[in-house]
Amino acid sequence: MPETWRFDAIGTTWAVDTADPLTPDECRAVADLIEEADRTWSRFREDGAVARLRTGQGVDLGADAADLLDLYDRLDAATDGAVNPLVGGSLETLGYDAAYSLRPHGRPEPAPRWAAAEWDGSRLRVPAGAVLDVGAAGKGWLADRVADLLAARGHAPTVDASGDIAHRGPMPLRIALEHPGDPTLAVGVVTLPSGRALCGSAVNRRAWGDGLHHVLDARTGAPARGVVAAWAVADSAAVADGCATALFFTPPERLAEFGIDAVWIDADGLHSTPGCPVEVFA
Repeated sequence: MPETWRFDAIGTTWAVDTADPLTPDECRAVADLIEEADRTWSRFREDGAVARLRTGQGVDLGADAADLLDLYDRLDAATDGAVNPLVGGSLETLGYDAAYSLRPHGRPEPAPRWAAAEWDGSRLRVPAGAVLDVGAAGKGWLADRVADLLAARGHAPTVDASGDIAHRGPMPLRIALEHPGDPTLAVGVVTLPSGRALCGSAVNRRAWGDGLHHVLDARTGAPARGVVAAWAVADSAAVADGCATALFFTPPERLAEFGIDAVWIDADGLHSTPGCPVEVFA
């Protein structure tokens, strides 16, 4: 039986499965990695890089930042600007702010265009006042980094960051897909091979007010309509996470370059891409 380490971090619950128990040193290394990422990327912290970015200054986001910024370049292009990490201000306007007021402060506001940002390697500059929010792909990206850290120490981990799953274990996993209208039910099961990742997004996960939720179209600043839940299987959790969000705005064929399998639910029912390893419940 695998050993499971559960803990809370960045506002969510994590579970790490390994064949052998993690040592205290390994647990500390994971905790330090997550704390560093939170301090760098969280828009809810006044002591982090995002707070400095708001002032218009260039900020070095660390050695691994280029991979995440490049992913956002690709997602921005594939969705014609709908998935754009400068959407943080739009989220704050609708009430998803540092105080978690969950009260809109005005009408939906489009985010600054991602093309207005300047980045070179790990150094990023955004227009003054723009608010970086990497929630569309950041949790998956962090799950990958935790999995990489533990793999480098000889483990074959499965890292589950509340549904963003990076699977390095030896055997395939069967993972239920939560019904977006009833978390006690599943709409299907994905069989996830070793070395792949599964991430999902749904409008019920962080919702407040009348029709307000966290999946915003950066072009308008308004919550997405039509698709209510989406999942993506990819070679990394970062890609799976970002593409699960992108599926709210663009058909899966526009995401072919990412090599994903996809499942999504809209008003016409549940859909999946050809060959997707999903068993759909009637």
